[in-house]
Amino acid sequence: MKTFEAENDNIKLVDVKVNEAFWGNKKYALTLGIKVSKHDFLVFTDADCTPNSKKWLEQISSNFSNEKSIVLGYGAYAKKKFSLLNKLIRFETVMTALQYFSYANVGLPYMGVGRNMAYRKDLFFNNCGFNSHMSIKSGDDDLFINEVANTSNTSLCFTKESFTVSEPKTTFKAWILQKRRHISTANFYKLNHKVLLGVFYITQLLFWIFGISLLIIGFSWPLIVSLIGLRLIIQWFCFGFTAKKFEETDLIILMPILELFLITTQLSIFIANLISKPKHWK
Repeated sequence: MKTFEAENDNIKLVDVKVNEAFWGNKKYALTLGIKVSKHDFLVFTDADCTPNSKKWLEQISSNFSNEKSIVLGYGAYAKKKFSLLNKLIRFETVMTALQYFSYANVGLPYMGVGRNMAYRKDLFFNNCGFNSHMSIKSGDDDLFINEVANTSNTSLCFTKESFTVSEPKTTFKAWILQKRRHISTANFYKLNHKVLLGVFYITQLLFWIFGISLLIIGFSWPLIVSLIGLRLIIQWFCFGFTAKKFEETDLIILMPILELFLITTQLSIFIANLISKPKHWK
């Protein structure tokens, strides 16, 4: 890393010294990096991410303007053949992106992903950085955006040249631990965001519970099948359009199965987080 810095004038390494109050906290390291940065626009990704093209920074930065001080991008996961877990991870990623892009598009931005996002430096300092949630290990991306984003200051970037690609978890246990940590930050979102996201998930869950239950007891099965079919057609259209933009078209045909897997997984994670809070970063 020091050789890399010596060979490139525009690279600066920041040595994060041991601090008893913040040791092991990603937000502390990010804050130090932001403080020594020389320019006004900050672009973020994670250590395991690779830009999808050499135009990544160009694409992201082109969305800044006098009004737009936040740019939300898409962080994809690498595809692995013959892996149901990989498809589930990528399906959840597309559904999350569909939500936070859609909400931002109608003027209700509520989160971004640290794998691919950008904002102005003065926005960070005017908000006192991560001060309000520094003690929480997660949230350098979604909690910060939840605090500072509004109808007028947020822009979206989802061109394929602007994507970043990460290596996904390879075991179900590792992915569950990661999702437990991610989901735990949602408790600190603004109330209206929590209500909207909660209603979305609850209606998903109740639809399948009631639909399957009514089919089992034999209640007007033609009507129930028709309603399930109508919902799937609408969902296939919405999800398919999004998956095509994010180059995840192999997930479209598996959408109903992956949705059922995801709903049950999220329910188990919610219950697990009620019993005990996730304590580990990895």
